[in-house]
Amino acid sequence: MTPDINRILVAVDFSTNSDRALDYAGMLARRFGASLHLLHVVEPMSLGSPSIDASAFATPGWNKLLAEDAHRELTSLGAPFQPYVATTSVLYGDPSSCILRDADDRQMDLIVMGTHGRGALAQLMMGSVAERVVRIASCPVLTVRHPEHEFVTPDALVAASRA
Repeated sequence: MTPDINRILVAVDFSTNSDRALDYAGMLARRFGASLHLLHVVEPMSLGSPSIDASAFATPGWNKLLAEDAHRELTSLGAPFQPYVATTSVLYGDPSSCILRDADDRQMDLIVMGTHGRGALAQLMMGSVAERVVRIASCPVLTVRHPEHEFVTPDALVAASRA
C-alpha cells in the first residue's frame, strides 16, 4: 500500500541540512504529485541574549524586515521545485511548536526537515527541534541529515572531553 501524500511541509532554516531536506521533499512531491509548503521559523530574541544591543532588534519593524527577507529566500529556494511549491510562510516563536502547529493547521501529510546530527551530549544540553517534532507530530516526519556529518558516538565524546 502506497501512502497518500498530498501535502508536504518542509521546515527551512537556510542551512545546508535544510537544503538537503528540500531536495528530498521535492523528489517526493514529484513522485506523489504533492504540493510543498515551505516554512521558516524566526526565534524571538530574548533579553538574555549575549549582546545588550540584541533587544534593540526585537521590534515590529525589525520582525517585518526578517519576515520579508525570509519570504524572498523561501521563494528563491522553492523556484527549482515549481510547480510543486504552493505556499510559503514565516512564523515567530519556538521552532518545534510552530512546525507542529502549522502542520496540524494545514493538515499536512508529511513533514520533511533537516537535522544537524549533533552528538548525544549536545542534544542532551540543547534539545533538538527535529527530535521533538518526530516525537509529537500527528503525521509522519522525514528527517534528513547531511551525509558529510559524521555520527559521533557517546564513547567518542567522552574520549574527546578527556583529551
